[in-house]
Amino acid sequence: MGIPEERIERLLSLAREAVVDGEFDRSREYVRLARRIAERNRCGLPRAFTRRTCDDCDVYLRPGVTGRFRTQPGHVVVRCLECGATDRYPF
Repeated sequence: MGIPEERIERLLSLAREAVVDGEFDRSREYVRLARRIAERNRCGLPRAFTRRTCDDCDVYLRPGVTGRFRTQPGHVVVRCLECGATDRYPF
């Protein structure tokens, strides 16, 4: 694991802590910075990162606080409670 991947993992954990503290704007900045690092260094984002962040408003999705996670036959439906965006992921 290189330096960009380590930095992205650290920013994901900082975004999680910011949401726990109720600081959604700080969480958005951490997510945006991690995405920029991935673009600049041409490394992919981890699956945990893409499934736990909203693509539209860049907030970290925490179940019950900023995101609603529902399971349906064959897929998971994730709805952002900040902007209303919906994503679906297969099992």
